[in-house]
Amino acid sequence: MKRNLDWPFFDDVHRQLTDDVTSWSTRHLCGAHDSDHDVDNTCRTLVKSLGTAGWLRYCVAAQDGGALPKIDARAICLLRETLAYRSALADFSFAMQGLGSAAISLFGNTAQKSAYLPRVANGAAIAAFALSEDEAGSDAAALRMTAVLQGEMWILNGEKTWISNGGVADFYVVFARSEISEKSAARGISAFIVDAATPGLSIVERIETLAPHPMARLRFDNCRLSANQLIGEPGKGFRIAMQTLDLFRISVAAAALGFARRAYDETLRHVQSRRMFGAHLADMQMTQATLADMATAIDAAALLTYRAAWQIDQGHPATREAAMAKLFATENAQQVIDAAVQLFGARGVRKGEVIEALYREIRALRIYEGASEIQKLVIARAELNSSIPESATPD
Repeated sequence: MKRNLDWPFFDDVHRQLTDDVTSWSTRHLCGAHDSDHDVDNTCRTLVKSLGTAGWLRYCVAAQDGGALPKIDARAICLLRETLAYRSALADFSFAMQGLGSAAISLFGNTAQKSAYLPRVANGAAIAAFALSEDEAGSDAAALRMTAVLQGEMWILNGEKTWISNGGVADFYVVFARSEISEKSAARGISAFIVDAATPGLSIVERIETLAPHPMARLRFDNCRLSANQLIGEPGKGFRIAMQTLDLFRISVAAAALGFARRAYDETLRHVQSRRMFGAHLADMQMTQATLADMATAIDAAALLTYRAAWQIDQGHPATREAAMAKLFATENAQQVIDAAVQLFGARGVRKGEVIEALYREIRALRIYEGASEIQKLVIARAELNSSIPESATPD
């Protein structure tokens, strides 16, 4: 896998991390782009393996058992890209540990961090992020699940759906409406930590997808939570959700980059060995043009991804840049993989081929953590809200 670690976005810590995780994944994840197995147990095993190897320590800060002083977006992206290159489920397992615990890392109190984050970092506990509902997917502020404070207990009622790690997670970070605001639907949402064993929490449906991974619909029926399960302040949960997604939206771009690089490398090997019309497929100008498009798309996606990650690590706002990275990387990874399927011909759609698995795995990345259409809206709003240069102002 060709990488661009000499770019100024990276330092020696990132280069060493990439070397180490590449070596580990080559040994432990060989041939793992195949989804026909028991995904629940596979993910449980992968979380333990990732924890034992130390990779999950990058999901939390050093004070909570992490590898670096703070959560580093570039490290998260490099890990996701490298893991996705070898195994979609390994990438998924890593990503959900980070996404499911980030709200606690960013906004949790000392007791919450001590109770959950070390177990996330060593793979002892599986995390999940529960925001989506039937009528609140892209429009997350439209959620209807309720949280009512009765004395010193919060009572949660409602359902969540499309929840990754649903049914295998040990705890969920759950978002519910704790008050009604006439000014904004985003106000009045609160965030909670709900242990999987909490009475009233049930798995009512396991959801099967194009590229299988653990996913479920959750039901909360008078779930009683103590006040110390509330993350941050009441009514501030939407901000918690959006800041969590800003960080991990960039990492979705990195995962797409890993898928695209794997498809490209598989394609390079194929076209240089496949003979057709008395020559190799790579000798044909149409093939060369396709390879050029694939390589250019991958490099452009990498630049957008690591620019956004670098901005976050510098403490700069990066909502616009994260949206650009997620949009461009996922859409172009789909095109790169589709081009790979075309060059592989019939072999590209045969079950069990790496390219066939990648074709299924890439599709969801254009939807989850903000569909491509939502990313376009985010980018456009950022552009419209920015100041107009004086030279563009009419006299």
